[in-house]
Amino acid sequence: MQSLDAFARAKLAVLDAGGLRRTLVRTRRLDGPWVERNGKRYLSFSCNDYLNLTNHPAVKAAATEAIALYGTGAGASRLVTGDHPLMEELEGRLAAFKGTEAACVFSTGYAANTGTIPTFVGERDHLFIDERAHACIWAGARLSGAEAQAFRHNDLVDLERRLSAADPRGARLIVTEGVFSMDGDVAPLTALAKVAERYGAWLMTDDAHGVGVLAEGRGTGGLFPDARVDLQMGTLSKALASAGGYVCGSRAAIDLIKTRARTLVYSTGLPPASAAAALAALQIIERDPGLCALPLATARAFTRAANLPEATSAIVPVILGEPAAAMAAQAVLEAEGFLVVAIRPPTVPVGTARLRLAFSAGHPDDEIERLAACVRKFAA
Repeated sequence: MQSLDAFARAKLAVLDAGGLRRTLVRTRRLDGPWVERNGKRYLSFSCNDYLNLTNHPAVKAAATEAIALYGTGAGASRLVTGDHPLMEELEGRLAAFKGTEAACVFSTGYAANTGTIPTFVGERDHLFIDERAHACIWAGARLSGAEAQAFRHNDLVDLERRLSAADPRGARLIVTEGVFSMDGDVAPLTALAKVAERYGAWLMTDDAHGVGVLAEGRGTGGLFPDARVDLQMGTLSKALASAGGYVCGSRAAIDLIKTRARTLVYSTGLPPASAAAALAALQIIERDPGLCALPLATARAFTRAANLPEATSAIVPVILGEPAAAMAAQAVLEAEGFLVVAIRPPTVPVGTARLRLAFSAGHPDDEIERLAACVRKFAA
């Protein structure tokens, strides 16, 4: 049997040959959308801090005050001693923001999905997941033991075909993203909710990239359809400028999550500073809808200038095909002072390596024009 180091070196060599090896690059976040790498300042289009609240004075002050009052860590699982006073307040605010009865906060968004899905479906149940859903949704599906089927992206006909052919016994859960993190398109949530109701299924949405940026229907906390959505998952780490994840739903559903979701039961609770920062960010979002409208408006200004299809969210992909092409495009943009990180398989399907541009409230108009001029060369 080969040594562990030899095994790792062989795997790395394969990744190197395919242009798929990934490395960490130390990056200092500056004010707004600016970052510093290797001593050089870049305008970042790869951060998910859509409202640029990470360095907002009120958000930082709230986090600092929470540390002074409660310390730096939660100390234990929330069910033991890690449920510090800010958690109840944060969950109440999130539920009100999402228009639900209750909410449950997890240490990460990944933990929210991998803990919630197995709470509601098991070996004799059925999962129907959009084929482009985030990796943590698929991880939760595998942990659940349920029969998991991928339906074609945003394809209601394919979903209905699979629902009608499935064994009628057992629970049925449909899972999709609100805004798809690599493609930037939006799920047809109103129609999906109607399909779920027609087939007696539950609907779960991952709104990590929509909350605080897109608001439709009966609420302001994300992509709400005018129909029933049973479980609304999201993160605190993007527009809410903090860390952690959450799920909103009925009181009974949330109570069940809090007693059965393994990623909550066996994980240390969210640090007080993270909860306080998210609370402060929520307050800013609720009182400033104009700020929340800016990322999408900026993305649309870019797509117009770059002759691309109109953006439907703050995320715009520029698909280039092979990893080498995406990496070369990243290097060209870096030379122009833009940080646009190339996305390669397995994050996206083979043959669809891309530039993924994330637009924020703070991107200057003149820089958008300059970026568009650069990207037109790749997108032609």
